[in-house]
Amino acid sequence: MDLIDAIKAIDKPHEDDVLNRLYTTWGENLDKDNVLPEYPRPRFVRDDFLNLNGIWEYKIVSDISANVLPADTDGEILVPFSPESFLSGVEKRLLPDQVLWYKKVLPPLKRKYQNSRFLLHFGAVDQFAEVYINSRFVGSHGGGYLPFTMDITDYLKFSDGCALETLLNVKVRDTSDSSYHSRGKQTLRRGGMYYTAQSGIWQTVWIEEVPETYVRELIVTPSQDLKSVTIEVSTNKPCDVNITIPGHDVKISDKSGERINFEREELYSSDTYPSNEAGVKEFAPEGYKFSFEIDNAHLWTPEDPYLYPLHIEAGDDKIESYFAMRSFTIEKDDNDNMRFFLNHKPYFLMGVLDQGYWPDGLYTAPSDEALIFDITEMKRLHFNMMRKHVKIEAARWYYHCDRLGMIVWQDMVSGGSSYAKPMVSYLPTLFPKVFGRMSDGPAYYKTFSRHSAEGRREWLNEMQNTIRYLYSVPSIATWVLFNEGWGQFNAAGATVMAKELDKTRPIDQASGWFDEGSGDFRSVHNYFRPLSVEKDPKNRAFVISEYGGFTCHIDGHSSVDRVFGYKKYDTLEALGVAYYNVINANIIPLISKGLSGAVYTQVSDVEEEVNGLMTYDRKMTKVNPDLDPNVYNRLHRG
Repeated sequence: MDLIDAIKAIDKPHEDDVLNRLYTTWGENLDKDNVLPEYPRPRFVRDDFLNLNGIWEYKIVSDISANVLPADTDGEILVPFSPESFLSGVEKRLLPDQVLWYKKVLPPLKRKYQNSRFLLHFGAVDQFAEVYINSRFVGSHGGGYLPFTMDITDYLKFSDGCALETLLNVKVRDTSDSSYHSRGKQTLRRGGMYYTAQSGIWQTVWIEEVPETYVRELIVTPSQDLKSVTIEVSTNKPCDVNITIPGHDVKISDKSGERINFEREELYSSDTYPSNEAGVKEFAPEGYKFSFEIDNAHLWTPEDPYLYPLHIEAGDDKIESYFAMRSFTIEKDDNDNMRFFLNHKPYFLMGVLDQGYWPDGLYTAPSDEALIFDITEMKRLHFNMMRKHVKIEAARWYYHCDRLGMIVWQDMVSGGSSYAKPMVSYLPTLFPKVFGRMSDGPAYYKTFSRHSAEGRREWLNEMQNTIRYLYSVPSIATWVLFNEGWGQFNAAGATVMAKELDKTRPIDQASGWFDEGSGDFRSVHNYFRPLSVEKDPKNRAFVISEYGGFTCHIDGHSSVDRVFGYKKYDTLEALGVAYYNVINANIIPLISKGLSGAVYTQVSDVEEEVNGLMTYDRKMTKVNPDLDPNVYNRLHRG
């Protein structure tokens, strides 16, 4: 083990550092009047929507209990960029004892349908949001990463079928890492592997008019034998539902269209329903189930990412969507090794860690083209998997992974109180066989920063909601529950819960260390010792879920002059040699020994962590993608 490099990699807070004003090309060319204009939910598309991105007004106040809307504002903010980001135009930090108020006067909303409903959608608001229409409280949402929708129809003032003079206010609080709530890599004391905390609205806000009866949710499940697909549709009221797969000759089963008990509805609901004066919901969701047989299915792979179109009609509501025929399983190969299988064939996962941070937008990519660039550049570097690290991304990122052919490993967002880094990070890194095997049960809740019972309940609920929300994304192949012990607890029980929700995907229970023996992978992080395959007594597939982290600081393209990473190189030539040596001399030979996948750290630099394959501003790729064709072929055959 390289003890010197390990000691150098101990991260320290440097919150007083002033970050260089780095901009991506997309941020430099941002049109403030046309911010992220694309339809924000590609797996659930209606014909028309009203995008509310753009200039809003804001005010930061210290009275967190007040529900009185401020009379004045501090200025303008460019939504959906958080106030901490350069692109927001604000560049102020929201502290845990403060409230951020947003103000937006909506354009006129003219009804197209009699008795239609207006749904207000938020892609994500970090961390706790209250929504007001015309100074009346509509509803609230907790958690900074999942979308939510509110029916605002009854709060609008209509005249001749048009709602005029509508005032929208959003009140936001964010505790960041001062509490147990999920926050991923955000910290109020930036430095090392933890980054600038952000807050507020950070994904697209939009309004849709829907008919009185409309589709609420869509669940798609390809069969494991790849011969059929099941589609479940939830509507707000009973109605006739019709589903077609345009351009394909498929056979619908006899029982398709039957009403079902939509049991999973309790786990994730994207809508806030209108209530009567007693506060009781006036209608319950309806469920319908369809099954289609698909002969000689065109299977989805990263090399051929074929997507089937899907058309849903429910009453007057019409939805366009898509799905893929593919399966992700763990099976034995011809050498009796447990491996990751794509469509029941062994497939080596050449992965890369993706933090989802941008120098100008923080959590928010400055454009759709920026999201596409990260994916296509990683494909150009011969990666076929991206591990979305302790963050839930905007829906369009998953869509691009689906259509471009990039397998996704999806992390749950980490939380818990302040981490005991010596116990959960440093000692397991140095001595994984001793300190990496600690139990995560009740006796160790405090060690893992999970002594809050409310915090444990909240994380379990968010884990279920994350799986529910992203269940139908074709490219997601694995759920990663915990990372390096950050807020870990009862991982074996959480694995059972995740499996009950999704029987179609493998589970990486504990990435790094503190493995509790369940899940489908033995998943290790290895930055400082020779890479190897460990024999798993539970006979699970073996993955190196983080490795590499080679650093190279590029003047003019880094946030600070400080360098954090796991092994430092002074030139791009030296970095390139080390990078290809670790792949060709270390990773490739391990495939025949049972290695199922490996995740290189990482897509891009982030602040002082300069171990990216690209610079933080995405203006330079540090390594040459050219590989020997024989090596590339071996990677994809597994």
